[in-house]
Amino acid sequence: MKKITSKAAAVLIILTMILSISACGGGNNASTANTGNNAQPNSSEKSAADYKIVLLLPGPINDQSWNATNYAGLEACNSTLGTNIEYVENVQASDFESTFREYAERGYDLILAAGSQFDEPVATVAPNYPDTTFCAVNGTQCDGDNVAPIFPKEYEASYIASIIAGHVTENGNFATIGGFPNEPMEHLMDVYEKNAIAVAESRGITGGKATRAYANSWSDVALGKQMAEQMIDNGADTLFVYANEVGLGSIEAAKSKGAKFIGFSSDQTTVDPDTVVASVLFDFEVFYVWAVEQYMAGQLSGNMVHEAGINEGIFVPVYTDNITQEIKDAVDSGIEDFKAGKVDLTALFEQ
Repeated sequence: MKKITSKAAAVLIILTMILSISACGGGNNASTANTGNNAQPNSSEKSAADYKIVLLLPGPINDQSWNATNYAGLEACNSTLGTNIEYVENVQASDFESTFREYAERGYDLILAAGSQFDEPVATVAPNYPDTTFCAVNGTQCDGDNVAPIFPKEYEASYIASIIAGHVTENGNFATIGGFPNEPMEHLMDVYEKNAIAVAESRGITGGKATRAYANSWSDVALGKQMAEQMIDNGADTLFVYANEVGLGSIEAAKSKGAKFIGFSSDQTTVDPDTVVASVLFDFEVFYVWAVEQYMAGQLSGNMVHEAGINEGIFVPVYTDNITQEIKDAVDSGIEDFKAGKVDLTALFEQ
């Protein structure tokens, strides 16, 4: 696996442009991406290591949240499939389009990008590079024969988290913080809040409520702490945050004020198991291996969103000693009810 810095990337693209002047106007057809829903297998002559694949990350790989989770998926592909996926961390929003163009110009077969914030840059850049497949992880926009986002049904993961929260709370007062208010974020928050309140009420807790706020940031740790402190001061005893590094600040606030925190995306119980009493881990090792295998088999079709969730086994509850067997059993029961079709989570979405 190779990490690429922004300076090295700039040098490489300049060299690539110089070397390719004589071939301007020609396409790189060594590995043609799928061209629609009737995907054809990629060349059988290529081994996994021959595919040029890169993962773009909006934050650092050690954020103990979204970026770390996606990086774990990269490592799983390289160790399990034999790929040599590279990565670029801390890609800023202003550089999304230029970074996509850079790797497409260099003939990369598959460009993965971790986050729905990459959807619009993909839509802008992808039409100009038909021989590269663009895959936004958590993406929902799929217009294009070479645009094939993969989407973990995060609202199914937040359903699991809500069962834990509903049993952990003592007063039924929940606080939630999201990064940005996009549709997937709103849906997962809707499910978490409504079901957590319902679970608390089933325990005899009345007057339950959920207070939601958006940080409009994925990286402001200080802001996450400030927002969480205010919510706890206003009565919240159980926090749920999905905002990458912002969540680390919220965990600090919960620890200092004695509130409980339900981790999400990665195993955040390792930060402080007495505060983060449980997490819902996104098993992106399974998710990424599945997606890259689909790509190499020519089955990661464009013009569609490829989804996975509870039924595919990519969400795993992680418990500390603070979680009783009764709560674990309630989670298991909730998951089985979902698999049996007894739970319609989409009915919890705000219209």
